[in-house]
Amino acid sequence: MKIQSIGEASPHLEAVAAALAAPGGPNAVFAALDRAMAATLGHKLFTILLRHPATGESERFYTNRPDAYPVGGRKPLNPTFWSRLVFEERRPYIGRDAAAIRAVFFDHALIHSLGCDAVLNLPVVHGGEVLGTVNLLHEAGWYDEGDLPLGLLFAALAIPAYLALARRG
Repeated sequence: MKIQSIGEASPHLEAVAAALAAPGGPNAVFAALDRAMAATLGHKLFTILLRHPATGESERFYTNRPDAYPVGGRKPLNPTFWSRLVFEERRPYIGRDAAAIRAVFFDHALIHSLGCDAVLNLPVVHGGEVLGTVNLLHEAGWYDEGDLPLGLLFAALAIPAYLALARRG
């Protein structure tokens, strides 16, 4: 069962805030986000992508499934309706089923093999710039517009960790 109200999610939001204040850096914050978002919105696969606008690439910085989606490496952010929506319009993307994932992601077969046929991509926006995305994947039909207020709040909590990554270069 999902938690969509901010009030019910308060302990999870507080856990992420505590991770931001504690030593441990971006990885500790992303691990706290992973746990908090699993407990509230739910996911089978959780990844953090860092955007590199100068090169037009994204880099996976965190994953809860390193066996299938290891950290590191860069891939091009090709101009598609998804990239325009998420990176130019700074809006989240909800893919409700396998067809929606197939239309957007080249690795749709791997995603499906993990039991994931729905996706919620949340842009992390600071000063009008998309720093990257928080990505949640689950079974078909899992995500809808009701998930956006809480999801975007968690994405906003990720901003300091993304800024710390950007300072590293």
